Parts: sequence; structure tokens; C-alpha cells
Amino acid sequence: MNRKYLIISALLTTVSVARAQTEVRVSNDSHYSFLDLSASSHIHALGGVNISTVEDNVMTVDQNPALLGLEMSNQLGMSYMHYMADNNFADLVYTHSSGMSGAWQASIRYLNYGKIDGFDENGYPTGQFSPSDLVISGGYTRDLADGLRGGFLLKTIYSSYDDYSAFAIGVDLGVNYYDIDRDLSLSAVIANLGGQVKRFDSEYDRLPVDVRLGWSQSFSGFPVRFSITAFNLTKWHLPYYHAGDGSADNQPKTVDNFGSNLMRHLVFGADIIPSDKFHVALGYNYKTRTDMSSQSRDFLSGFSVGTGLKLNGFNIDLAYSRPYSGSSVMMVNLTLDIKTFIK
Repeated sequence: MNRKYLIISALLTTVSVARAQTEVRVSNDSHYSFLDLSASSHIHALGGVNISTVEDNVMTVDQNPALLGLEMSNQLGMSYMHYMADNNFADLVYTHSSGMSGAWQASIRYLNYGKIDGFDENGYPTGQFSPSDLVISGGYTRDLADGLRGGFLLKTIYSSYDDYSAFAIGVDLGVNYYDIDRDLSLSAVIANLGGQVKRFDSEYDRLPVDVRLGWSQSFSGFPVRFSITAFNLTKWHLPYYHAGDGSADNQPKTVDNFGSNLMRHLVFGADIIPSDKFHVALGYNYKTRTDMSSQSRDFLSGFSVGTGLKLNGFNIDLAYSRPYSGSSVMMVNLTLDIKTFIK
């Protein structure tokens, strides 16, 4: 085995472990699972996957390009997530109206996984390197009918792992129907269509193509908006490894039954909205909880929480989750409505 394979194998193993412990990791064999991480603290707090939450906040549109609209014109959004060790993720998004019924967006995402020690085929150290991924995106959304929008997001993806790099192109397609009178939102998304243009080597790494459906709704007189998102719909069987507790009666086993497969396709969220200026978000992702099915998992694994505050001209959102014992994920968003500052 030469140095190239050792470096790439070690890197991708390390990065995959980090991503496996992040809130949204789709069950596939793709090294591009970071594409499923949301840039939104609000979405992170709702369980990590949500394609139907309608709000005047540009950070949510990476989950579904059809959530973009004229009401978000001239918004600038920034996001930062610090995950265990030296993993740092950042996003920058800008949107603007296009005509009387459309809007466009542009965004950049940078993911850095800290420093990793490299070794040659004989096990001798070759120095440290810093793996990273860069995603530059552009999208467009248009009103198709009363309450119905459709849009796309084109993504260019550059990965740099030591002396080796890869380049890929992907696209998300989405539609959303929103009934403002009932606060009912229904969405469908096909995410990450595309593939690699330049490979690391001869091996082809596919994008995590996924089909998702979403429902969000609040009910009259009750200040809570509920959401259910179905994801990973291209694959029914999502078995997971249960590590047990180490006792003779509870040995490690693979779980693959109807109930677990169904639940591992669903993410549940709720927004408590006492006013239009403030909300508290709660989420539960059973897949995240079972991905962390080990003796180090605690009660909070799979749960997430966040809050958002709207002030004059900008929004701030915070989110927190604890994938497993001793690990915490913190995320913050800041969204500026540039129109309010240039009047």
C-alpha cells in the first residue's frame, strides 16, 4: 500500500467518525455526508433535517431551495458551528429578489477538520495536514402558483485532503406549498443529484442523493408549530449496531426491524412561538440517537434545543445538542436585513 492510499484512508476514516457523530449523517457510503449538514441553527435545533419550516430567515433555505422568496430579499446570513476537537464549520449566504415572483441566493460553506498526523506505508510520520471542504452554491426560486414555489440550488464542491483533491457538482430540487391561513407547509426535496468531476484517485465517491418529504403546521390558539420530516427515502433498510451494556445478557447486535427502520427515517420538531419576535425549538432525531448506540450514549443523545430572537434589522439563533456523553455541539446564526440599514 503506498502513501497516497494511507493518507486518504486515514483522513476519510477520521472525518467520517466526526461526521457520524454530527447531528445529520445520512446512512450511505458517501464521503460527502457533510452536504447534509444544515447551515441553520434553527434547523439544527429542530433535529437537523427540516424542509418545511417557513420563516423570514435566509439560513433555512439550504434545506429546501423552495423556502426562498421575495420576502428574504437583501438578507445576509452567517453561521458558525464548533464541534468536538478542532472541527469548525462556517457559512455565508446572501439573497435578493428577481423580478416580481422570483429570488436568487448565493452561498459559501467552509468545513475544516483541524490537523491530522500523516504517515507513510512504513508507519513513519510525514507531518501534519489540515483537511477541508469548500462548497460554493447558487440557486433560484420562483412562485409557480398561489402558495406554491419551486426552486433549485447548484453546488460546486471542492475537497482538499493533504496533497490530494476532488471536485464535484450537485444540485438540490425542491417544491413547497404554504397555506398561510392554516399555517400549513408541505415540501418535497431531491437532494444532492450529481457526482464527481475530479476524483481523489480511481475510486468514485458518490454524492448522498436523497429524497425528503416534510410537513409543518400550527393550530389555532396553540402557539406551537409541529414538524415531521421523512428523509433517506431512497433506502428503507437502515440497520444500526447496538453495542449493548457489556453484560452477558446484553451483547452487541445489529438491529434491523420495521419499527427501527421507520423511526430512523423520521425527524420530529416543535417550535414554541409565544410571539413573532421569539421562539424556542425542540427536536428529536432517532437516527442520531441510534447511530450513537453505545455505552457512551446518554439520555440527551438525539435531542436538540435552540432559541431565536428577532430584533430590528437582524435575527440571532442558537442551537445545542449532545450526540453522546462528553460531547456537545454549539451553533450560532446571525441574519441581517440589509434593507433596514440602508433606508
